[in-house]
Amino acid sequence: MQTALVAGVGMVKFSKPGSNKPFREMAAESIRIAMSDAGLEVGDIGQAFASHVYEVTGSGQHAIYDVMQTGIPIININNACASGSSGLFVARQLVESGASDCVLVVGFDEMPSGAIPLDFTTEMVGSRIDRVLDEHQYPLSAHGDILRWFGAAGMHYMEKYGANSDIFAKVAVKSRAHASNNPFAVMTAPLSFEQVVSAPVLYGDYLTKYMACPPTCGAAAAIIVGSSFAKQKGINNAVAIRAQSMVTDTPESWSDALMACGYGNTSRAAAEVFEASGVGPQEIDVVELHDCFTTNEVVSYEALQLCGEGEATRFIADNQNTYGGSVVVNPSGG
Repeated sequence: MQTALVAGVGMVKFSKPGSNKPFREMAAESIRIAMSDAGLEVGDIGQAFASHVYEVTGSGQHAIYDVMQTGIPIININNACASGSSGLFVARQLVESGASDCVLVVGFDEMPSGAIPLDFTTEMVGSRIDRVLDEHQYPLSAHGDILRWFGAAGMHYMEKYGANSDIFAKVAVKSRAHASNNPFAVMTAPLSFEQVVSAPVLYGDYLTKYMACPPTCGAAAAIIVGSSFAKQKGINNAVAIRAQSMVTDTPESWSDALMACGYGNTSRAAAEVFEASGVGPQEIDVVELHDCFTTNEVVSYEALQLCGEGEATRFIADNQNTYGGSVVVNPSGG
């Protein structure tokens, strides 16, 4: 087993639907940036994974062909919000095992405007979440199932710990302040607490427009190499992947709204990487986490052990989730 290293990365500026370049152009640009960052040539890449959700079969080939057509395996991955992580997960394993010396992972999407539709002709795993929420009588949403999932998770958190919905608004204010320093972010104008809470309500009586992420288009790429390959190519500034974990649901996942939306999965994955890396949660300085809704960020604080169970209100009030606090969460803006 050899160490998997991130030799180069590339990202394009993200944009609103309709103002973006075609996905293949965004993806190709991010790949070229990553290749330049790594100091590698197209002939060095042994395999490639293309992660996307809204594109069709073969989109990975269509995008990568603009950069290289070297006959390598190109595998498309559609695994919902974990698509990019899944590509990195497989690439890392290939490199660590010695099956490949150099693997490209690229993620991209052109999203449609408006609420994310779940327009499937057959059942999908989200149907299990719906059944849990139906059982516990959480209200439906006029804006789609996904909004209901995370809106209900926020409601359950407030019910369980006596929290106020203000915490979700404060996270939105914090994240937008971070985004103002990120040239790749879509929306960089600061938000006030009053703007967040007075915005149109999307779920229940609390979750507003500014607590939800907008549809966004963009692309990013990473090149994963083995330690021996890096030495051979003179790559001296690569970053080692110290630990990574991916998990899926257990029967416990369907016990309540929080668990159904991934609290238990996040907790188990975090525990695995803390153990594998020998690094504890209180040693973490920076966290980039999935914040499709600010409710998900709040419950993730506790699942990641950044604070104790039910302690997110104090964690947020004390500004422990930003610069000057114990950990900077989503410095990118989320």
